[in-house]
Amino acid sequence: MNKKTINIIYWITTGLILALMLFSAVGSFKETPEGTKMLEVLGYKPYVMHLLAVAKVLGVIAILTPGFPRLKEWAYAGFTFDLIGAAYSSYASGIAFKDWAPILVFLAVLACSYIFYHKRLKLKGSAA
Repeated sequence: MNKKTINIIYWITTGLILALMLFSAVGSFKETPEGTKMLEVLGYKPYVMHLLAVAKVLGVIAILTPGFPRLKEWAYAGFTFDLIGAAYSSYASGIAFKDWAPILVFLAVLACSYIFYHKRLKLKGSAA
């Protein structure tokens, strides 16, 4: 695979994940009635969403900031824990699979972003 293709795939998948995390964070800060109801269904307190929203924004910043490869690894790990936690919480709460299946799609997109992040690192021979 050539450098251009790797960069395109990386930026498309990374852009999708970062957009998801930012939109999710903004939604968490707004405290909409729908969001509050979903928290009740999942069994979480509202303050948890504020904490996750701040973590998502910090993760987006970490991934977009050049350098700091260890920080990027932590951001990818945090996003992975967030998505796995969301999928499991939905499953454990009895929410229909069709309603939380998109989380698994985003988890796959996140995995692609991570894989292509490392492919870019190999091409550059150093931290991106």
